[in-house]
Amino acid sequence: MPTQAEPVSPVVLYVCADRSPAGPGAAAQCARTEGQAFAEERGLTIAEVVTDTYGEPDPARRTGWRRVRQLVRTGRVAEVLVRWPCAIAPESAHELRHRETAWLQDHGVRLRYTWAPLSARSDEVCRPLRESSGGR
Repeated sequence: MPTQAEPVSPVVLYVCADRSPAGPGAAAQCARTEGQAFAEERGLTIAEVVTDTYGEPDPARRTGWRRVRQLVRTGRVAEVLVRWPCAIAPESAHELRHRETAWLQDHGVRLRYTWAPLSARSDEVCRPLRESSGGR
């Protein structure tokens, strides 16, 4: 937990889980709840929750991800929380995910995964998965 002397930079929670834009379903709600719990446990302040409908493989073509990039560019967030790598881009488009994680790193922003099996790794600055998992 941060102390009073340590200012906490806000984070953005990115949720890309539902396949229908009709409203938040169970997958999006689960990702949101999990992300909020992750932030609370670590003393992080969520500045904004940004959502997208799952399906478009290129994050740069999604309104929500473009908003995440805007928050990063303006310096309003220091970290991006996301449930798992496929929320950024599916495995079939892993090169797009690597492009985005590299872009975040280039802007000094940490990417942290909130899903329990990955959250232990998310306490490090995220490296593209091919570097941290031997190319998988």
